[in-house]
Amino acid sequence: QVQLVESGGGLVQAGGSLRLSCAPSGSGFNINRMGWYRQAPGKQRELVAAIRMRSGGITGYADSVKDRFTISRDNAKNTVYLQMNSLKPEDTAVYYCAATRTSYGPYDFWGQGTQVTVSP
Repeated sequence: QVQLVESGGGLVQAGGSLRLSCAPSGSGFNINRMGWYRQAPGKQRELVAAIRMRSGGITGYADSVKDRFTISRDNAKNTVYLQMNSLKPEDTAVYYCAATRTSYGPYDFWGQGTQVTVSP
């Protein structure tokens, strides 16, 4: 079983930056894809960014965060990062890390979530 441990959330003013980290603990990683989701109060969980841990590290982003957020990976540590720049109050949400061993389809493993709050 894979457990995902997130860190790096917090409170920041609009225009500021934060970096989230997510690393697996446990055994049998063999992770193929990792991603970051977020859920704001009263809204559905949405995919923010995703990355393939192999295949050249192909990435994808939600339109709302393109050119502001960057997802990256450290394969040696099986760790994924989300660098968030030019943060806006509408980025306020609980951010969840997700991982899967599959190439396509839903994520199998989830972190506990980390709160990101952006003040005006």
